[in-house]
Amino acid sequence: MKKTIVIAVGFTTLLSCNSIPTNSKLQGQIKTDTKMENLKITAQKAQDAFFTDYNEEGVKKYFATNYIQHNPHIPSGIEPVLGFLPALKEAKTTYTNHRLLQDGEFIIFHNSYHNADAFGANEVVTFDVWRMKDGKVAEHWDNITPKVDKTASGRSQVDGATDITDLDKTNSNKEIVTNFVNDVLFGKAPEKITNYISTEEYLQHNPMIKDGLEGLGEAINYLTSQNNMFKYQKLHKVLGEGNFVLTMSEGEWYGKAQAFYDLFRLKNNKIVEHWDVVQEIPQEMAHTNGKF
Repeated sequence: MKKTIVIAVGFTTLLSCNSIPTNSKLQGQIKTDTKMENLKITAQKAQDAFFTDYNEEGVKKYFATNYIQHNPHIPSGIEPVLGFLPALKEAKTTYTNHRLLQDGEFIIFHNSYHNADAFGANEVVTFDVWRMKDGKVAEHWDNITPKVDKTASGRSQVDGATDITDLDKTNSNKEIVTNFVNDVLFGKAPEKITNYISTEEYLQHNPMIKDGLEGLGEAINYLTSQNNMFKYQKLHKVLGEGNFVLTMSEGEWYGKAQAFYDLFRLKNNKIVEHWDVVQEIPQEMAHTNGKF
């Protein structure tokens, strides 16, 4: 079991030991400085131009002409974005933002999209990561999954804490999460799981896993019995603001390539809450930029 424990947080689990390089209004109060908030405001305007106003001039204002796309199904450049607008408007596709974070030039949206059949289901949950440059969206990554009505914990995929706190602990929290991925998800020292996840409070938003370490243990046992373990193989990005940290990883499930986006909330140096989106990586993409 010592070598097979690894699902901790999320759909997590794997036994690989790769090394890791160290209209919609925001729900909850964002505590941040003016410079950071200004960049978030710009990103919110770009998002609204696309998914609220369906406005071509707004998209041209806030998206770079040579916009780099990592969504597997959409080519790079601003033209595909503009070409998407009529279909979004006709479908009345809208979004709700649940969390909006910034790490340097990167903006992280945790969103729900409605009337979103173009994304694979009428209701979907996503993480969208934007790299901003010169006041415009220059690059985009995302992970998308259908909304699930019934979950093991009774929590939704998007509810929970929203307040951004502990801005002075951003770097240390990112280090804690990176070490957690190294030790637990990559199987270097899975027995250290309680060094990272709180034994007193662990709120789970993965639809398959109950709250607490006990719920996590049940999920581990079930997935092990089904020979259905998720394998994390490479960590691409660790982004965070204050008490929230997002990891973007790739691995396998059922022998197919997967993208794992995991959002963690930390309190007193421990992980106390988790959200995730897992999406299969297709073999063929609409561009040559890769998923990550």
